[in-house]
Amino acid sequence: MSQEKSWYTLLTRSRFETAVFKDIQKKSIEAFLPKIKKKSGRKDRRKMIDVPLFPGYLFVNITLDPHEQLSVLKTMGAVRLLGYSSGPVPVPSPHIESLKIITQSGLDVISGSINTLKQGEKMLVIRGPFSGITGEFLRYKGQDRVIIKIETLGQFAGVEIDRQDLEAVPHIMPNSLT
Repeated sequence: MSQEKSWYTLLTRSRFETAVFKDIQKKSIEAFLPKIKKKSGRKDRRKMIDVPLFPGYLFVNITLDPHEQLSVLKTMGAVRLLGYSSGPVPVPSPHIESLKIITQSGLDVISGSINTLKQGEKMLVIRGPFSGITGEFLRYKGQDRVIIKIETLGQFAGVEIDRQDLEAVPHIMPNSLT
């Protein structure tokens, strides 16, 4: 097992990014939480606030040592390191460096998903009251809200969910199974 440090993406509980970031830093583990300035969503304020560029995610620079991974995952609000069943997948260092340059520039930054959802795409709810349920993407509904179709007992229901509470379920090609 490699003892070389790499950057990994850490999924956090909703709105816990900053708390997790600070707690991980207290453990002397290098972490990066890219933030951007955004106008406050509250109607009674015209204030610019710092918000995570990728809500629900931050980056940690660790080895694959189980003790170090456990230290990160035992942080209050940490959910899991992104990866596959074989383990976490590293984020290339140049990507992290690019994010640091972008977020430190002070310029307006717009974020979004490269791969937009397609109707019929399988989705897994990863947070909220429907956590663990698999559904099918139907359509977008407003800013960061989507409708997914959940089937059970020969019936279906459409549910409105925050886009950040969903993950696309990777489809496995039958010929790629080994």
